[in-house]
Amino acid sequence: MSRGTMDGAVYVQTNEPENRVVALARAADGVLTELGSYATGGAGDGRPHVTSQGSVVLSGDGRHLLVTNVASDDVSVFRVDGAEPELIQTLGSGGAAPKSLAEREGIVYVLNTGTPSVTGFRLSDVGLEPLMDAERPLSAENTESAQVGITPDGSMIVITERATDSIITFSIGSAGQLGEMRVTPSPGPTPYGFAFTSGGALVVTEAFRAGKGEAAASSYIVRDGGVRSVTPSVGNGRSEICWAVVTADDRFAFTTNFADGAVSRYAIGMDGALTLEDATAGLTEDGRPGLRDEDLTRDGRFLYAVDADSGSIFGWQVGQDGSLAPIGSWGGLPKTVAGLAAR
Repeated sequence: MSRGTMDGAVYVQTNEPENRVVALARAADGVLTELGSYATGGAGDGRPHVTSQGSVVLSGDGRHLLVTNVASDDVSVFRVDGAEPELIQTLGSGGAAPKSLAEREGIVYVLNTGTPSVTGFRLSDVGLEPLMDAERPLSAENTESAQVGITPDGSMIVITERATDSIITFSIGSAGQLGEMRVTPSPGPTPYGFAFTSGGALVVTEAFRAGKGEAAASSYIVRDGGVRSVTPSVGNGRSEICWAVVTADDRFAFTTNFADGAVSRYAIGMDGALTLEDATAGLTEDGRPGLRDEDLTRDGRFLYAVDADSGSIFGWQVGQDGSLAPIGSWGGLPKTVAGLAAR
């Protein structure tokens, strides 16, 4: 594929002891072609996957790629004006074992899981710079947080907490400083990945406990410094749902079930209400474990997800009605592969 025919790109991290980003160019029909791998300057933990959503993130303006390095306690910043990443900085995360990060309008928050905390930074063309008064510990030493995200209006950060079955929020000040922590119980056990609609509805997956053969998703409205439940715990009949993305038109949420290879589709109402439409809207191989991190392209036309067990990326074309049509799979990735960002 010539660079002139690229419509976008997909990025994942290998999570190996010498961590790398693998970049794949996207053609107009959604087909991927590997461009190469690029050292992060940090270390992954070499485990089968990173237990989080958001370990690889593109900035909102599409100019930077941010990657967490779990074992070296730092974050890498790449410039991606073209499809190929250029490393410009690797900086300490402000804690240990960073697993998730979020960016909005140049403000970045990193979720550290070894020393449970969240730390804020400002992103510029030269990299990250720590923010004043933007570091907060989480509720307890036994926390198992899965994701940090910034609300669409920039007023709060949201963190899912698996061990205590809760949703944590902090208000954000005008300079990125964080307010006091608020904790809201999750309707279902093991809240994990999540995504926002543009209007502030929050869709959260609930993995239940490993091996239970259950999975669900809940929705909330984010307001007044906290979250309010709208639709509690809608099961999809699959197993261990963990990752979530929302379409650009706010009509659908896609969730991946890592224990059985399924992508489920939920409809999102105007009020944030959640309805299961198709538990197997997309499949790698029915019943085969491995499906994990996912992302939609910026134009909303394609959905990609990592199948870590097979070392592959799977892709689907997204229909107007939310249907998913397979477009192929691309292998050759290590089974430690984690995170996925698409544009």
